[in-house]
Amino acid sequence: MVGDFDFLIGSWRVANRRLVERLVGCTDWEEFDATSRGWQLLDGAGNVDEFRFPDGTSATTLRLFDAERQQWSLYWATSVEGRLLPPVHGGFVDGVGTFYGDDTHHGTPVRVRYVWSAIAATSARWEQSFSVDGGQQWEKNWIMELSRTGG
Repeated sequence: MVGDFDFLIGSWRVANRRLVERLVGCTDWEEFDATSRGWQLLDGAGNVDEFRFPDGTSATTLRLFDAERQQWSLYWATSVEGRLLPPVHGGFVDGVGTFYGDDTHHGTPVRVRYVWSAIAATSARWEQSFSVDGGQQWEKNWIMELSRTGG
């Protein structure tokens, strides 16, 4: 519903844990910090955040609520690619947001899943997973632990 992502408004420290390589059975994770700042758009029917990573790149997520479908669409873009990636769609049930979409990874079609959980006033968790078999099995490949740093 409108306002679901209001918890992201403000400034955050983001502890990232990401698989070094995806979809090849890799078990090595890289860890790095980032910062994020989020703000509301469209009276809560939209939300944007911008991430700053230690390598100098940045990324943004645009989230839009479709009132007719009663679901969110989330679009990710980075300063490296300079374009919106295909969206994931979904919503929140009992405080957990789950979003699905289709994309490719190095030419391989993947089903993408984002999960928002452990949402509190000063923290939240985001996970990204890929599936190459239509959602039967998932490889979790990126985890962000957010800690609020300011308003």
